[in-house]
Amino acid sequence: METHLAEWLQGTRDGDEAEAILRRCVHCGFCTATCPTYQLLGDELDGPRGRIYLIKQVVEGVKPTAATQLHLDRCLTCRNCETTCPSGVEYGRLIDIGRRLVDQQVERPAAQRAVRGLLQETLTRRWVFDPAMRVGQAVREVLPAALKAKVPARRSPGVWPTEVAGEAKAQRRVFLINGCVQPAMMPSIDAATARVLAAIGVNVSYAQESGCCGAIRHHLDDQNGALEDARRNVDAWFPALEAQAVEAIVVNASGCGAVVKEYGHWLADDVAYADRAQRVSAAVRDLGEFLATEVDRLGDLIGSSHSGKPTQGPKDAPSQRIAFHPPCTLQHGQKLGGVVEALLDRLMDRLAAVAAGADSKKAPVAKRVAFSESHLCCGSAGTYSVLQPEISAQLRDRKLANIDVSQPDLILSANIGCITHLQNGTVTPVRHWVEWLDGLIQSP
Repeated sequence: METHLAEWLQGTRDGDEAEAILRRCVHCGFCTATCPTYQLLGDELDGPRGRIYLIKQVVEGVKPTAATQLHLDRCLTCRNCETTCPSGVEYGRLIDIGRRLVDQQVERPAAQRAVRGLLQETLTRRWVFDPAMRVGQAVREVLPAALKAKVPARRSPGVWPTEVAGEAKAQRRVFLINGCVQPAMMPSIDAATARVLAAIGVNVSYAQESGCCGAIRHHLDDQNGALEDARRNVDAWFPALEAQAVEAIVVNASGCGAVVKEYGHWLADDVAYADRAQRVSAAVRDLGEFLATEVDRLGDLIGSSHSGKPTQGPKDAPSQRIAFHPPCTLQHGQKLGGVVEALLDRLMDRLAAVAAGADSKKAPVAKRVAFSESHLCCGSAGTYSVLQPEISAQLRDRKLANIDVSQPDLILSANIGCITHLQNGTVTPVRHWVEWLDGLIQSP
């Protein structure tokens, strides 16, 4: 797509990057077929091709309006269009630039500014969010429906594993990201992650001073705040990486993983942080990505746990039909589509083999079931469910309708936002897949 940058944007990083991305777009329209908001709203300007055109106008000097801002706001940043695009258009980075440039020129109404400011300053601060969530969970049953939907029922995290003894203690250690909302909303996810990793000889710890990855501020177009979050985490993680005291930064929330893998890009122009940020991003592993190399060891653990007890299932997932919802940040953001599914399938096959070996008439303990439109966003998308509740709810209901066709007894996912959002629309239990795996390993 031919582009002529406005004079005020020429020679800037945003201008150069936007122009390079725009020139790859051939306006073929393949992206509209996989855009959730276009499918719901049917408006060209609420699809990737239309939004790209709006951004092109802005970078060429056309003054944006509140309508421009609204169409960009409605984008989920699911990046499904990137997976679909035959030309390799980096739409996620382009929409970030477009939103930033539009927000610089179009002032939001006071009510929007207030809501966004409240989300930025509460969700990202553990000392505020943690006690607020505990209070909310304590009185959850008497909360109004809209608020109750944002407060998941509290689940006990269980026992955090002790340090792995022996040679493995000196050999293997990873950092777990010390997130902002997940530890308060569902502490069971981090605890299950630590237990599973300990079972294969990997010690888990949090780095002091690490915290929110920056995703929330980034979603709310607080670019400077997001960069400060990134710098703080680089400072917290890099010394241990440089000293080879940890082998990786393992992230069990795919939304956070997608963001931390962008630190090298975010801070590329920061002389003090560019190299360190790049090394941090290179060390990040989604939990599924990390455990994919350990599938044989995990299979052995499952075999030893269930040998002779073919009908015994994991405590959190006693039933057989399991659906896995792959978050957009995993399959489109991190380009890890199919990684967790393959891991789960291998482990379920191992469990089935144990069952068959003990009694050939016994059915497999667990089976993953497929469903339509697994590539589409569930509507959570960070703070999107708060800022665009109607579209978000429609996408959630569409996702659950597709999942329900396969009649699962359990839904698994890989991101705290998706898990909470989906659970609000169904009575079928929704869990993080590592909680299911932990139950499978721990079952006697």
